[in-house]
Formats: sequence, C-alpha cells, structure tokens
Amino acid sequence: MEKKKNNNRKNIINKKVHKKNNLVRIKSDFTSQNFINTKQLKVFFLVAIAILFLLIVRLFVLQFINSSFLKEKAYSQQSINQIISPKRGNIYDATGKVLASSVPVDTVTINPTKIQDKSDEKTTLLKEKIAKGLSDIFELDYDETLKKVNSHSSVQTIAKKVEKNKIDTLKTWMKENDITIGINIDEDTKRYYPYDNVLSNVLGFCGTDNEGIIGIESTFESVLQGTPGKIVSSKGSNQKEIPNSEKSYIAAENGSDLTLTIDFNIQMIIEKYLKQAFDTQHASGATCIAMEPKTGKIKAMANYPNYNLNTPFAPNDIISKDYDKSSDEQRSILLNNMWKNNCVTDLYEPGSVFKLITASVALEEHIVDPEEYLFNCNGYEQVADRKIHCWSATPHGSLSLRKALEKSCNPAFMQLGKKIGADKLYKYYQAYGFMDKTGSNLAGESNSLFAKESSVGDVELATMSFGQGLNITPLQMISAISAIANDGILMKPTIVDKITNADTGAITNIDSVPVRQVLSKETAATMRELMNSVVVNGTAYRGSVTGYSVGGKTGTSEPANRNSTTGYVASFAAISPVEDTQITLLLCLYGLDKGKQGGQVAAPVVSQMLTEILPYMGVPSDASLTTTTSKLNYVPDVRNKTFAESIKNLANLGFNVKSVTGKDKNSTTVFDQVPKPGVSLPKDSVIILYDDASTTRTSVTVPDLSMQTAYQVKNNLRALNLNVSIDGSGTVVSQDPPANSKVEEGSIIKVNLKQTSKAAH
Repeated sequence: MEKKKNNNRKNIINKKVHKKNNLVRIKSDFTSQNFINTKQLKVFFLVAIAILFLLIVRLFVLQFINSSFLKEKAYSQQSINQIISPKRGNIYDATGKVLASSVPVDTVTINPTKIQDKSDEKTTLLKEKIAKGLSDIFELDYDETLKKVNSHSSVQTIAKKVEKNKIDTLKTWMKENDITIGINIDEDTKRYYPYDNVLSNVLGFCGTDNEGIIGIESTFESVLQGTPGKIVSSKGSNQKEIPNSEKSYIAAENGSDLTLTIDFNIQMIIEKYLKQAFDTQHASGATCIAMEPKTGKIKAMANYPNYNLNTPFAPNDIISKDYDKSSDEQRSILLNNMWKNNCVTDLYEPGSVFKLITASVALEEHIVDPEEYLFNCNGYEQVADRKIHCWSATPHGSLSLRKALEKSCNPAFMQLGKKIGADKLYKYYQAYGFMDKTGSNLAGESNSLFAKESSVGDVELATMSFGQGLNITPLQMISAISAIANDGILMKPTIVDKITNADTGAITNIDSVPVRQVLSKETAATMRELMNSVVVNGTAYRGSVTGYSVGGKTGTSEPANRNSTTGYVASFAAISPVEDTQITLLLCLYGLDKGKQGGQVAAPVVSQMLTEILPYMGVPSDASLTTTTSKLNYVPDVRNKTFAESIKNLANLGFNVKSVTGKDKNSTTVFDQVPKPGVSLPKDSVIILYDDASTTRTSVTVPDLSMQTAYQVKNNLRALNLNVSIDGSGTVVSQDPPANSKVEEGSIIKVNLKQTSKAAH
C-alpha cells in the first residue's frame, strides 16, 4: 500500500516536470502597466545624456569662445555710441599762411520709412514733393532721388559735404512745407584749399571720407587725421535713450597741424614764371624746385600743368580735350598724370647740368687744374666704334676745365670722364645720393636708373660724363647742386618744418639732416666760382641777375629713349649769391622742339625768378662790392692809437687787419696804415698797420683781371692782400693799376665790368 502511494507521488511529480518542460514561449513583448520596459529606459537615458552633453558644449562655446562677441552684442543692444569726429589738422606754409584746412559742412540723409502721411495716396504725394525739393536744392537727378525716397532702407544719403548756403535753403524749404521728420542734417567737415591750384601737386587732396588720397595729405595721413572720440549712453528695450542715464565721454584727439618749409611768396613767383615759360615755349610740361642749400629745406616746388585742389576730379585745360572721349580706364590715367608731382615721380636725362658733377669729381680727386688746357674739341669725340658729336657745330679747340664748362663742350667732358674712370664716378654718384631716394617724404618719389657699373663700357662712360644715358629725378639733381653750394655737404631734402599738436600746442621741429660730406670745402668753393664763370662768360649768361652774383649750368638733353616725339628737355640750375649761397633753383622744360636750348629758354626764366626772389629774401646785392653803395664801411684814421685798440676798432667794422710790428701791441702806437683813412671799402677788406717809418713794406704784383667776374676778382685780390673797388657788372674790361704793376699790400685796385654776349646751350 505504501509502495503504491510512493508510485503515485512519483507519477504526480513526473507530470509536473513534464508540464514545466512543455512551457509555451511567447514571441511578442510582454506589456503591463505594472512593469517598466527596460529598452525604452535605455533609450531615454541615452537621449538625456546627449542633450546634457550638447548643453555643456553650448555653455562652453558661449562662455569661453563667443563671450567677447556676445558681450559686444549685448553692449550694442544696451548702449548708444555717438562718434565724435576729430578735426583734421591744418597745413601752413613757412610764413603762416593756411594752405589746407577743414571747414564745417553738413551731410543730408533721409529715413524713407519715416516719410509717411495719413493715406497711401498722400504718402506718395509727400514723397514726390520731398524728392522734387531735394533734387532742386542739391541739383540732383529727380528720378534717382525719388528712388531713394521710395526705398525701404532705414537711411539713404542725399548729399555729402554740403556748404552752409544750401543747408540754409533746405531748412527754409522744410519750414515752408511743414516737413519735420524724415530729413536729417548732420554736422561734417570738408577739406578746403584757399589758393586753389597753388602747390597742388605737392599738397594733394582728400576724398569724401576726409582721408588723404595723394601728396602730403596722403603721406602725412597718420599725423593729420587725429583719433575719433565718442559719447556712450544707455538705451532700453524700445531702442531709445534712457533719460538721465549715466553717460561716458571720450574726447576726440584732433589731427596735428603741419608747417611746411614752402614759402608761399617764393612759390607764387615760381608758379607765375613757370606758367609763362610753359605757354611761350609750347612745352608739354614744366617743373621747378627752389631749395635752401644749407638746410635742405624746399622753399618752392612747382609743376605745370597743375590742377584745382577744390575740384580735383575735374580735368584741367590741358587734358580736358581728351577726357570726354576717353574710356574710364583712360580717364583714370589722365587724372593720375594730372595729380602726380613730376619733381619726384618722373625721371629725366639731366644733360649738361650733370657736367657739374663730373667736374667736381675731377677737382676733388686732383685729376685736373681748372685753368690747365688739357682738352681739345674737334667737334666730336671718337668713342669705340662711333663718333659722339658736340652740341656746337663749331669746334671749341683747346680748352681748360673752366672753358669747357663755360662752353658746355661735350668732347672735353668725354675726355675728362675717361681720365676719371667709371669706378670713381660711381663712387661719387653714390655719395651725391643719385643711387637712392632722397627720403623727402614726398609722395611717389622714384629712384634713379643707372647702368650697372660692371656693364659700363667706353660709350656709356663717355655719355654719362656729360649727362646722357642716365635717368634721375629733378629733386636728386637739385640736392646734388645744393651740396656744391653748401661747402660740399649733402643735406636731406625736407618739406615739413614742424608738427604742432592742435590740442596741446606742443611743437615737434623737424631738424635739418646732413647726409654726408661729398666734396671738400675748397673743391666746393672752386666749383661755385666756375659756375659763376658759366653765367658771366658762358652759355648761361641769360641767367644773370643785375646786382647779384649767380652761378649756374645750362642743360639740353635728348628725348627719352631717343624718341623724338617726346621732345627735348631744356634746363638750368642756378645758385645765388655765389659767395654765400642762400637759394638753389632747378628749372626743367619738357617736350620742346629741337633747337630750344637750356641757355636760351630756361636761363632767362630763372633770371626772372631770382630777380624777385633774392630781394624778397633780403639777400644783399652784389653792389655792396662797389664804392658807390651804402654797403661800404668808412676806413677810420687809427694812426697814433695803440695796435690793440686799432685792431679792435677795425675788426668791429668788419675789416681784416694785418699788423706789421714785433713790439707789444698794447703799448705800441700805429705809425701808418694802408689804405689811407677816408676811403670806403666793403667788409672783409684788408687794412695793413705799421709801427714806424723804417718798417719794411711788402709789395705785390697786380694780376691780369681781364674777363674775370666780380667774384673772381675779389677772391684773387684777397689772396694777395689787395682790396678792390668794382664798378658795373659782367666781366672786367679795365683795371687800375694795370696788370703787372707793383703796389703795396692793402692797396685798392679799381676795376670796371661790362656784360658781353655769349652763345647759349
């Protein structure tokens, strides 16, 4: 029985196990509101983590990458910035005349969206009325103006740089038509040039944004423009200023004023005669520079044709005939050519003016003596395989350096160049500054063009010696001439004399800068005297100025690239006075017909200029050398006075004193003097003092002074302790005592001078 129960129990257990092993598996997901689906939970967490990551990245970007931008954006949304425009600095000449200034003007704008009336029809009529009024007042195209008035933009500019009379007209019109909104008048400034064309190619001009476009206005932009200021206030969500909010004010720094080295009066003289020369000689262009050789200050710089600085985009009379029929690109070229300063931008062959450089090198290197007849002109020079002709159809024959300069003989200078050699010439070309820009701060300055020294052959050496086959700027040429006038010291050319802070009044002076000693003082003095000979006895005789000593050199150079269609260049360089040069001039006339030489067409123009400039500058006349002028000093009687007292008194009068005594000058009295008291002599004349009758007197032989200039006579006699009395101008035609006479030291030699006619080149 028990066994049967156990078997039944096993059967029951087996059945349960069997049932368990036969469970049915459900393939679809089981859902119930009482349980969470783990797969959905995983997705939810992944999405949440991704969003959190993106938020962290966004916060990082906002906090660390875009923080500056967002701060500025928030600041701009919450702040009102009113820009305070600085006043552009004025430009003055050396005498204080205003050459450029900024005058108050206004800019007129409109807000098209604010021009509204009660109905669309009335709004249309109002906009048409405003367009008509604005176009009439400011001389604008009506259709273009109406298009601006009808636009959907917030602001449209109608007219810039409007002067007061038109603004007054606009205000009256607005009042008459009861227009109070939609038209804005904002303060502005406009660059104004009171003398229109004067110094135009040097000054340059500004654009509508008051920034310099060309010339000094451009090169000194950072000095003239100043720094804007601003007023910062707060605004609310309606984008309007919050009343009584705190304001921050940053003052504008006005631009500094420039004072140029240019003298307005000298500039006007030069421009007057430059235009005359351009017109009468039918030139294609003309330039002239006046420089103070001791400082390098440019006193005048002129180009012709020039243009009106107040209307710089209007073609001048010279280019207007081609302007209207030109393309936009051609018009741009024409305007740029009109604006540029040819004194520094354009290169030219200097021609015979450059012979001064060759001559100075020869003297400095002791290759020649100015009076030694070393050269011969047969009308041409055979160089390598060609004949290079002299400008003169008549051979000059035997010549010294002095005569070669006076006659401007090409063969003589070719022979001289050969004696010097290319290596020495190039050394001095570098020293004179021909291989570099001058550093003048003038816009668009070009550098020279020379053949490489290694490629200079016989022909190149020959032509360079008389100023052909090389290209330089007029500014480089006058700087070199000024070095000769300044005892051999080359100065850096300067155009700005001082800079004045318009707000504080602080002044920054621009000092003169010596570049280098090119020649010895002795060589420079000899060169000046030779230049004087060229004016008195040579091709530059038309460049003389009555009452003043002038040194110079003429030049006539062939067309660029030997293209005869561009015409010839006639030039003249001058210094005055020769003994103490105060001004140097270089005049160039371009595009001339063949046969118009520098001595004929350029020298007379410079003479006219100097005739007015020298008295204006207060330069003493050469007449001070004659006994008929008030510039002489009376020779007092110092006999029976001590040597010490006599020397002091005579020195105070400007005389040089030579004492002939071996005794104590404080106790020994003067027995005799030469010349005798009662005559009048120029300063620097020599007075000889003797202690007794037995003192040996020195006698000298009077030199032959015929055909010498006043400057030569003065120097030659001074070297012999002789005095001079000069009457007339030109060269010596008679002297008393005659040549080879024996006279005492201190004696007076009387000479008469007259002008003689010469050939011109």
